[in-house]
Amino acid sequence: MKKKHFGLRVLLPTAVILASLVIFTAASNQNFKVAQNISIFNSVLKNVDLFYVDTINVDKTVGTGINAMLNSLDPYTTYFPAEDDGELQQLLKNTYGGIGSVITYNVKNKQTLIAEPYEGMPAQKAGLKAGDVLVKIDSVWLKGKTSSEVSKMLRGPSGTGFTLYIQHPDKNDTVAIPIIRRNIELPTVSYYGMRKDSIGYIQLSTFTGEPAKAFRKALMSLKEKGIKGLVIDLRNNGGGLVDQAVEIANYFIPADKVIANTKGRDKRMNSSYKTTQQPIALDLPVAVLVNSGSASASEILSGAFQDLDRGVIIGTRTFGKGLVQSTRRLPYGGTLKVTTAKYYTPSGRCVQAIDYSHRNEDGSVGRIPDSLTHVFHTSAGREVRDGGGITPDIKQEAPRMPNILYYMVRDQIFFNFATTYCQAHDSIASPEKFEIDDATYEAFKDSVIHAKFTYDPQSKKILEQLKEAAKFEGYAKDAAPELKALETKLTHNLKKDLDIFATPIKKMLAIEIAKRYYYQTGGIIETLKNDSILMRAENILKDQTAYKKILSPKMPSEKK
Repeated sequence: MKKKHFGLRVLLPTAVILASLVIFTAASNQNFKVAQNISIFNSVLKNVDLFYVDTINVDKTVGTGINAMLNSLDPYTTYFPAEDDGELQQLLKNTYGGIGSVITYNVKNKQTLIAEPYEGMPAQKAGLKAGDVLVKIDSVWLKGKTSSEVSKMLRGPSGTGFTLYIQHPDKNDTVAIPIIRRNIELPTVSYYGMRKDSIGYIQLSTFTGEPAKAFRKALMSLKEKGIKGLVIDLRNNGGGLVDQAVEIANYFIPADKVIANTKGRDKRMNSSYKTTQQPIALDLPVAVLVNSGSASASEILSGAFQDLDRGVIIGTRTFGKGLVQSTRRLPYGGTLKVTTAKYYTPSGRCVQAIDYSHRNEDGSVGRIPDSLTHVFHTSAGREVRDGGGITPDIKQEAPRMPNILYYMVRDQIFFNFATTYCQAHDSIASPEKFEIDDATYEAFKDSVIHAKFTYDPQSKKILEQLKEAAKFEGYAKDAAPELKALETKLTHNLKKDLDIFATPIKKMLAIEIAKRYYYQTGGIIETLKNDSILMRAENILKDQTAYKKILSPKMPSEKK
């Protein structure tokens, strides 16, 4: 026995020493590779600068090289030179210095227009309205400049000013408007309110900035009104800060519960995020709405609700971004936003859908197939899976937008009609009551036809492909009558299409008009009318038997 014990004491340190040597050797080799390639890069840059036939723009050339290198890793690892620090701060803090307005570009007239001023911001306070043409900023003419170029000119440090020359859509004169930039903080809670049957609703647009404070304020306001259930809308919320998602989760989940874990190659990136306070809405039934645009921190929050059986997730599978980024300061004012870890939900699953470390030969990457995902279990024992976002407890697709609407939005058909409509109407009914009446829709149809609007029906494209395939396979002659008849039925008829798709077209038009009078709030209220996924959530919250059944593990007889 003594001999064996002694042998263990001798062999264990030897094994540790060998393992340490392997790690040290690997680290040394990696350090050598880094130094070697930095030397090569420096040499290439110096030789190009000395001998290339034309003088190179060093900043642009090196920036292109850096971006190409980072693009080979993942889409979220990015380099921000000093001059782009404002863009980085907006990304991190959800703020920027500017006038507070969305702008758009009219391709036909090569003009930039105000598309959507934010309520209470400098643009709106200065009297700018959707449809106003931006003519000049101080002495710089804007015609022909892209929206991106104009946007950079409109932005700047808070407190600085300029003179904006605009042209109202119904006037020929150019008006000079002095504007002082201010710090624009984009709303994190886009909208909240009471729905029917005492169901509260909160739409959270981002997790950057300090959304937890705004969310708490909305939640407390709704609680004071006596809500019996709550819908949290995370659709198209691209994420943000992990700690904000954890804080919001803590409003509903008891203290000392794990909401997320992060794990990286560098152990310093490993963290466990837990709730720290007692919740303020522990027993409130919750439904969370998600879709393919819900990512990152949205998936942390919805994943925690699902894994801890705290709420019902409704909608479509989320984006699948399980990667965490940190910022690292670089020389000369630059910043590197780099992926440092993966995050894991309380059940232990990672929702990352794409493995960027394994690329195809052409450099492309694909989603992890469902066959390679793994089963995890919620606190109550329900099965959930990793590797592809958060799969909702109740899957429900949003209605598909007809093809004609895509082209109408692209050609600014709704935007232009709303501009004309506002010139003839000083006010409209509240967004809850506003509707597009028959007379307005007839006027809209006339404007569409007068504008000679055309669009490319997808069915016609598919028919042409079918004709080519039939010709290639020798069926074209025999199938000619049927193909001709089908072509006749699929012939473009704008007047007919405007009647067939009247319902979704009216809805899109109502949203655009409501925004003109009630800004973002009006557009959201109009958007939520007849929202089938929201109505499904409300019905589940009202039916507590169904709600509790969804959050309970399936019996063997219920499993497929």
